Amino acid sequence: MRLGVLAFLVLGTCSLRAWCAPLKSVYVTFPGEVIKNMTDIQLADEYLKRYGYADVLQKSKLQDVVTNPEVLKKLQRQLGLEETGSLDQSTVDAMKQPRCGVPDIRNYQTFTGDLKWNHKNVTYRILNYSPDMDASLIDDAFARAFKVWSNVTPLTFTRLFEGTADIMISFGKADHGDPYPFDGKDGLLAHAYPPGEGIQGDAHFDDDEYWTLGSGPAIKTYYGNAEGETCHFPFLFEGKSYTSCTTEGRTDGLPWCATTADYDKDKKFGFCPSELLFTFGGNSNDAPCVFPFEFLGVKYDACTKDGRTDGYRWCATTSSFDTDKKFGFCPNRDTAVIGGNSEGDPCQFPFTFLGNKYTSCTSEGRSDGKLWCATTSNYDTDKKWGFCPDKGYSLFLVAAHEFGHALGLDHSNIKDALMYPMYKYIEKFSLNRDDINGIQYLYVLYSSGPKTGPDPTSPEPQFTTSSPILPTKSTPSEKTTTVSTTTHVDPSQDACEINEFDSITEIQKELHFFKNRHYWKISKKGEREGPFLISEKWPALPAVINTVFEDQLTQKIYFFAGTYLPEKQFWVFTGNEVSGPSKIEKLGLPSSLDRVEGAMQRGNSKVLLFNGENFWRLDLKGQIIDKGYPRLTDSVFGGVPIDSHDVFLYKGSFYFCREGFYWRMNARRQVDRVGYVKYDLLKC
Repeated sequence: MRLGVLAFLVLGTCSLRAWCAPLKSVYVTFPGEVIKNMTDIQLADEYLKRYGYADVLQKSKLQDVVTNPEVLKKLQRQLGLEETGSLDQSTVDAMKQPRCGVPDIRNYQTFTGDLKWNHKNVTYRILNYSPDMDASLIDDAFARAFKVWSNVTPLTFTRLFEGTADIMISFGKADHGDPYPFDGKDGLLAHAYPPGEGIQGDAHFDDDEYWTLGSGPAIKTYYGNAEGETCHFPFLFEGKSYTSCTTEGRTDGLPWCATTADYDKDKKFGFCPSELLFTFGGNSNDAPCVFPFEFLGVKYDACTKDGRTDGYRWCATTSSFDTDKKFGFCPNRDTAVIGGNSEGDPCQFPFTFLGNKYTSCTSEGRSDGKLWCATTSNYDTDKKWGFCPDKGYSLFLVAAHEFGHALGLDHSNIKDALMYPMYKYIEKFSLNRDDINGIQYLYVLYSSGPKTGPDPTSPEPQFTTSSPILPTKSTPSEKTTTVSTTTHVDPSQDACEINEFDSITEIQKELHFFKNRHYWKISKKGEREGPFLISEKWPALPAVINTVFEDQLTQKIYFFAGTYLPEKQFWVFTGNEVSGPSKIEKLGLPSSLDRVEGAMQRGNSKVLLFNGENFWRLDLKGQIIDKGYPRLTDSVFGGVPIDSHDVFLYKGSFYFCREGFYWRMNARRQVDRVGYVKYDLLKC
């Protein structure tokens, strides 16, 4: 925490002496504090396992998680870091940032359904509330978070107050009823499940976090004359500046605040949340606490956690819980501490620590510089303490992110996207184009009937593994060209003199060979024909083609190129029309990929794309890479060279070419022949 937070925490005025002439620091061990003394290796190991990266290794039969450069590169790519493949300081720092608890790689988790809602009116229900904010502010934060997505889709969101909704929202701590416990303050903030039955679609928020609107406490007032307006900090009262609620000027102990900058001038005020004013939940209709109250024969003068295992503070609303069984949960005051051994209790000023009096939060006694306070008047005697509140986490922003998961989106690797896994407070928030592309793929491009959101556009998208793009029309950069007839070129271009082709593939039952502006083919009669100019048959293509394949279902022909071009691109030919060029990132391929080396059809509307030791599976209908990829070529196609430059399917067999040779693999994935390209395939 920064010392600048001090001004927000002071009740009344600061003790200048405590800051101008600090005592020599003495570090102490604070009771109840959870200290994680983890090495960078331990941190990385836990992180990679928690967020799905270790699963990739297990599937690849590789066990060393932290030191494997490919896994670290995958993590660095997802977090938008430099892909060094080593556990450098920037990677360690990124792993320490607060973030969403949903794994970045969910390839091997099993969920039922197709991971999108099949109806447009999605329902939600708020099961409980955090004591950090007024219920009306939480309701509003969730409603605004849903509106983020309804603004760009045909979806509507309806709140239910009973029964089972599609999205059940709850706050909880640590082990909160699902297999994925929270980890205390900071770190993992919340998580949500993809659409489906049961727990799927639900969103859980860690109530060990301090939930605000992102810039400090948003305190809704009660009663007074401000009609529920929020507190204005700082405010003036009798010439003094206050940066938190105060009991000054009152004899009943109720905290209050002004709702304008100057109470002395405007006389506008309201009461701040307090257990003396109301409780929430429980069975007492929001009645205030009664102090003292009796519980199991013991008298209590303040809210307590005794008798509960979830860490929530409560009180009786009559003088005897033992007799009346009436209770409610205590709202957190704006000065409620976080963590320590007094979670939720307000700071007590002044308090005594090591014989000295403090009238504001202090970092004395700590080596990490964090601000803390005692929750009784004497820490030396009572040892009760907690960390002073900070700006907190924006419930609206975190909820909007989690609801994206509940609608079917995965994480993005674009730092400015809402679906990026790391938390970042943005005062003036708007959806990134990547978020819009992803949600419209699920609910606009494949939906039918009228919609309420704007029409999807086709800008050049940024790459993300979680935001598929479906090209449907030609854009200004994707010109439609009519194909002319094919003409022969100089026959002195001899294919049999070529040692390595740019690409080999089967088109319309004929094997084609591409090299430097030209192509040859083996006709259905088994005769070699060519050379032909690529530009005559497929205009608008570059001279060097890295990969070609034909969609057997639609007869569309896909061309990939990147050599000698500033960007890796692909074109799609449909009869006499061509769409493209488009960036390969549009399909979900990484921008770091230098080229696509080969392609082979796998069933209806699926094709495998190869590059060295990795391959991806492309869904041709959805125009997006399937989840779970890339995979290691050697783990599926063992026995073939992993540096193949041409990969294709021909007459039911898989071919992997390197230099002038090919490795042929049968349907049982056994290499049954190694031969010469020019003699066996080109018929030289």
